[in-house]
Amino acid sequence: MSLLPSKSEQFDRLAKPVQRWIWDKKWAELREIQQQAIATLLDSNNDVVISAETAGGKTEAAFLPLISQVLQRVSTGGFDLVYIGPLKSLINDQFRRLQDLCDKCSLPVHSWHGDVSQTLKRYARENPSGILLITPESLEALFVKRGSEIHKLFRGTQAIVIDELHALLDSERGIHLRSLLTRVELSIDKRIRRIGLSATLGEMQLVKEYLRPEQPDKVILLQANEQSLKLRAQLRSYLQRDADDQTVEAKQAVANHLFAKLRGKDNLIFVDSRKNTEIYADKLRELSNKKKVINEFFPHHSNLNHRDRKELEDKLHSSAPATAVCTSTLELGIDIGDIDCIAQIGAPFSVASLRQRLGRSGRRGQPAVLRIYTVEDQATGQDKTIKRLYLKTIRAIAMFELLTDKWCEPPARHALHLSTLVHQILSIIAEHSGSKANLLYTTLCRKG
Repeated sequence: MSLLPSKSEQFDRLAKPVQRWIWDKKWAELREIQQQAIATLLDSNNDVVISAETAGGKTEAAFLPLISQVLQRVSTGGFDLVYIGPLKSLINDQFRRLQDLCDKCSLPVHSWHGDVSQTLKRYARENPSGILLITPESLEALFVKRGSEIHKLFRGTQAIVIDELHALLDSERGIHLRSLLTRVELSIDKRIRRIGLSATLGEMQLVKEYLRPEQPDKVILLQANEQSLKLRAQLRSYLQRDADDQTVEAKQAVANHLFAKLRGKDNLIFVDSRKNTEIYADKLRELSNKKKVINEFFPHHSNLNHRDRKELEDKLHSSAPATAVCTSTLELGIDIGDIDCIAQIGAPFSVASLRQRLGRSGRRGQPAVLRIYTVEDQATGQDKTIKRLYLKTIRAIAMFELLTDKWCEPPARHALHLSTLVHQILSIIAEHSGSKANLLYTTLCRKG
């Protein structure tokens, strides 16, 4: 039986402006993970991992109670909450999602990454309050260029929300971010609560250990009940000869099938490189011109300018059908609504990545739809056995089987990230215009 927000004990604990926003959205109920998060975040000061599948309501689970806390306390200056996202497009999407809620709460929201104008960044620096949405690299730049302002900017920060935590863990980028989090705490001389948002992938204990390595047992894990994956899948493999014209024919055959099956719907086509993204987007555009129909296929990758990327993201939000031919730029948690099909050209790099991408499809109780295409060099009787095995296709089959078995690659634990250590040493020297060895050791090794 649905529990209406007005009948929910946890709903009643939220600040009045937050409650009004929920009513304006006409939510019939709070999700279970959101009710758990409200109780946990309001009743404790522990670090928390909120784990749910893509589109599972993680962002609201974190921000509804955190914003309520901000509204009920007296600000001591600086940004009240900080959200760290690994991609600019994710920052833009979360800015769009939070702005409406924060307008209702009279709380400013600031986005900060390489595409944001210096005027907006200067305003945020001079008037630090509300919520800051920032990438790890931009946070690093603040330390290097504005080290003397760190205390002013973050002295009143009540919590730092880290999105897509499972994509960081013990990678070099993840270790870099964790170093930055420690440096923020050392700069203001206090612990800041950490809230991790993570997809339900692999061993969640590793996520807790990453979020607060010195006290992982005190990290609270909130995990949504995982629904059984309903999947409709197809694998198509195309043969090509060594001659260039045959290679073109194989790619054209893939494009022809994509055009026939995907046109008229919202889809994501993941490709292994920016070059192939442009190639397939161009072939699909040419097919649209040939058929004299409106083109619905557009490239999306990190080398595109900000305006073109945002225009495509807006198309995916609109009612008109659109398909993005993309690299991993649309893999992480950008809310782009209901996606009919996920297509993958080439065998995926990892099961975790494939599962993350697949989470874009199959919402509202519908089966997820996955189409994988591989292009293999045609073998002859003279070729070695390994070439005649068609390994790309075998790898794709293995990905299917591991996906249905709910297996994911574990992160590489306890690796020595020496390049990150050197980078952070230089960053601290730049921040302070010099540094002593004992300060470096304390910041990066003993506490970091």
